Amino acid sequence: MAISEAESVVMQVLWKRSPLGADDVLAALAGRKDWQESTVKTLLNRLLKKGAISSERDGRRFLYAPLLSREDWLQQESEGLLDRLFGGRLAPMVAHFTERRKLSKKDIAELKKLLQELEDGR
Repeated sequence: MAISEAESVVMQVLWKRSPLGADDVLAALAGRKDWQESTVKTLLNRLLKKGAISSERDGRRFLYAPLLSREDWLQQESEGLLDRLFGGRLAPMVAHFTERRKLSKKDIAELKKLLQELEDGR
């Protein structure tokens, strides 16, 4: 399921707290996005059509809740990034960031720890 960047902003709000009405989503985005209510409703409708969220009538408004979990979305996005940019391989991605000096000492320590855990688990 392809979620656009704008749709992912709405999903982030719903993953934090749901169910929410369109007005609640708009209020949660105040200060971060200068979107009108119509924009939020358009994004919610797109997400509904994709099956990423559900809606339930609550009086005169609809409440929206995620059907797509954040973990599933993260996995899809990260696999897509790896496939598109690095042929599905993690090592070239890490090498790219090390060549560009984008890894802090903390990042390196965390990677070492993860590698050790992988080694210990095999």
